[in-house]
Amino acid sequence: MSARNQPLSPINRASHLRTDSVALEKLWDQALILQIIDGRIAATEDALVFSNAATVNARSETFNSGERLFLGLGRDDQIPYFAWRTSWINEPLTEEEKFEGFATLREIGGSLDDEEIALAMHAVGLINWHAAHPKCPRCGADTVSDLGGAVRVCVADSTQHHPRTDPAVIVLVKDSDDRILLGHQPVWPEKRFSTFAGFVEPGESFEECVSREVFEEAGVYCNDINYLRSQAWPFPASIMIAFEAITDHPENARPDGEEISEVRWFSRDEMKLAVMNADILLPPSISVARKMITAWYVSKAGYTQQDLIGGETWR
Repeated sequence: MSARNQPLSPINRASHLRTDSVALEKLWDQALILQIIDGRIAATEDALVFSNAATVNARSETFNSGERLFLGLGRDDQIPYFAWRTSWINEPLTEEEKFEGFATLREIGGSLDDEEIALAMHAVGLINWHAAHPKCPRCGADTVSDLGGAVRVCVADSTQHHPRTDPAVIVLVKDSDDRILLGHQPVWPEKRFSTFAGFVEPGESFEECVSREVFEEAGVYCNDINYLRSQAWPFPASIMIAFEAITDHPENARPDGEEISEVRWFSRDEMKLAVMNADILLPPSISVARKMITAWYVSKAGYTQQDLIGGETWR
């Protein structure tokens, strides 16, 4: 779980190509293209579905021309990838017809391979930002996509506006006996427990945010705060910065009654039994929260990832 062991992205974002409109046009003709409608991605139950330029052209009577967003180069820089942000010309009457062949990243993220999840995270995060920023924040005029989708440009004053990512910490709290503390939010289904998280406030360091959020939500102070890893989280525009931390007073743990309605300490044996008896729903496998819980669980001999296979849920 250390940062040193995190792999490089399988996709080269090739930012130097974004300023070359001629090169982007040529790449589009060779590209694998990920169509996205209202935040939903072209996909089967367990894989992305890519189109090519000819297929996109053939759909011109069905879908609006939309926007082309350059995602980068994959497979040893041999395959260009684009997202195609579009919409129906004549929208079907039912949700089932409208989104047939499409899925949300939440639904399929846990089944994608490393290259697909990198592409999907980038595409969904970028499209969420474009959808939320049709106007210039300085003057209110319209903005248009430019540089392969990497910026939006104001049509009135030509200012460039770049995507922003909201940093949030997520924390695996442990005690001296190597138990972990998980919390339940009222908006979640019954028995859903996860780690603690919150957005970084202005003027606040990551470590200060860890300490504040854990105390606010669970009533304990933390020490030995250590960085683990990070994860893009485009729901709608976050990056999760993951830490582990130790509390010296586990007996003080209590829910705040607002964001967290219940907290529970788990040893590995208690976690195994809770999963076996369907007494706990863990975060989805795509999430860094689940990865932190799993890494803690299997770090001791005799405990395997298979023990944690069972119910998982988003909401």
